[in-house]
Amino acid sequence: QVQLVESGGGSVQAGGSLRLSCAASGNTYSTYFMGWFRQAPGKEREGVAAIYTSSGTTRYADSVKGRFTISQDNAKNTLYLQMNMLKPEDTAVYFCAARAGFYAGSCLDRYAYNYWGQGTQVTVSS
Repeated sequence: QVQLVESGGGSVQAGGSLRLSCAASGNTYSTYFMGWFRQAPGKEREGVAAIYTSSGTTRYADSVKGRFTISQDNAKNTLYLQMNMLKPEDTAVYFCAARAGFYAGSCLDRYAYNYWGQGTQVTVSS
């Protein structure tokens, strides 16, 4: 199994930046890709960004392209999400997620993932 712990959430004003971190532990060798998801009140959980562990290939939701950057430090078993130019609509609980084992489908699909962190709140005020 894989354990995931997010950190770095908080409150910022529109246009500001935050950097989220996700520390992974356990059977991290099995991780195929990792991602960041977010869920706003009354909304479905949506994929924000994902990265393939071995290749570093990234995918982003259209809503965050050009503003958010996902990265990983495999030596530290840590995933990051750099969020710039934040907007009020970015307000949500952000979750780190990991896929253990091969998966051929979309890495921005919540159902692709089998491990989840607790979530960290990001609030962007106007």
